Amino acid sequence: MSAAKVRRGGGGQRRPRKPAVAVPRKIAKRLPVDQARANRLAGVAFAFFLLAIAVVASIALDWPAKAVTAAGEAVGRAGFTVKRIDVQGIRQMDSAPVYEIALDQRSMAMPLVDVHAIRRKLLRFGWVKDARVSRRLPDTLVIDIVERTPTALWQDKQRLTLIDAEGVVLDKVAVDDMPDLPLLIGPGANARSQELARMLAAVPTLKPQLASASWVGRRRWDLSFQSGETVALPEGEVAAKNALMKFAKADRSSGLLGRGLVRFDLRVPGKMIVRLPRAPGEAIDPAAAAAEG
Repeated sequence: MSAAKVRRGGGGQRRPRKPAVAVPRKIAKRLPVDQARANRLAGVAFAFFLLAIAVVASIALDWPAKAVTAAGEAVGRAGFTVKRIDVQGIRQMDSAPVYEIALDQRSMAMPLVDVHAIRRKLLRFGWVKDARVSRRLPDTLVIDIVERTPTALWQDKQRLTLIDAEGVVLDKVAVDDMPDLPLLIGPGANARSQELARMLAAVPTLKPQLASASWVGRRRWDLSFQSGETVALPEGEVAAKNALMKFAKADRSSGLLGRGLVRFDLRVPGKMIVRLPRAPGEAIDPAAAAAEG
């Protein structure tokens, strides 16, 4: 037998594989999460992602609102539907707009009646100072109105309206149906009604005799009394109040009103300029007439 030749490094033999390097336990412990835990976290994140998509889709398709509407309609069919509207607190205002607002609903099922929207619409009316809207089960809607109290009439540009103590316009008034209330005349006079009320409260003897008050030039008052006289007050509430109190004192002692005089001008501090009636045929002085404004 011939001896077989053995080649060193021949291709017939496979080189042994290097053993896999194992991660030391100390290094593994330092890793943030293991693979299993990472898989669980990824699954949870994906589930939240799907949930977010579902929520966005439901909002876009209006599913929550439709579900609420369907539930409300079901309650209505069970007998909880508005059949009566109980309006309380109305004394002077027209009640028809209140019923119109209450009935203007997309659904009359009790759970679907928007009581907050009804209240907001009612507060747009000048007469309504406040409103409370509630449900009285099974079938009654209760509307409690707090009315404003008219305290004066306001005339501006041939328009006559009722106003309250705060100057809020309540309603239009026909000339032939005017209530017995003080008359405020001129642009912006309604906004100064509280100022006028404070001045008149200081002269209780003159207040019942007042016929009208004109807000002149948006700066001062002319008071007209039932006996025909006009009292011109200075600018500024304090100055006007002091002048009016002095006039009231002089009227109590000397009886200034009701004597046929025409005008008392109190605009100059410490002075009272009295205008007498014109004699028949007497010409009007343009300069004096302009000064009265």
